[in-house]
Amino acid sequence: MESPVKNLIGKDTLIKGDVESSGDIRVDGHLIGSLKSNGKIVIGQTGLVEGDLTCKQAEISGVVKGVLKCEELASFKSTARIEADMVTKQLLIEVGAVFTGKCQMSQPTIQQPKQ
Repeated sequence: MESPVKNLIGKDTLIKGDVESSGDIRVDGHLIGSLKSNGKIVIGQTGLVEGDLTCKQAEISGVVKGVLKCEELASFKSTARIEADMVTKQLLIEVGAVFTGKCQMSQPTIQQPKQ
């Protein structure tokens, strides 16, 4: 069962810096920096992340440029544009998604965000 979105970076928002969360997070805006979550990261169609993603699950519909470390399932929707080296346990790529990079299928470990 999915938990509800707990954090949101909105469509017209630009963040420069690293973001850490113990819960789920959705990005519809622009993040320049790393993003770490113990939950699920969702990058919406208008979302752009230029930096590293570390999470339990990822659902990407927007653009990611960096390194993706996903403990469970990384899901690339048809509108996704990914330029990343990736480590994940499971990968789902919909028709239309563009993935450029390397993929290693294994289980990365996630460090707890700082409190």
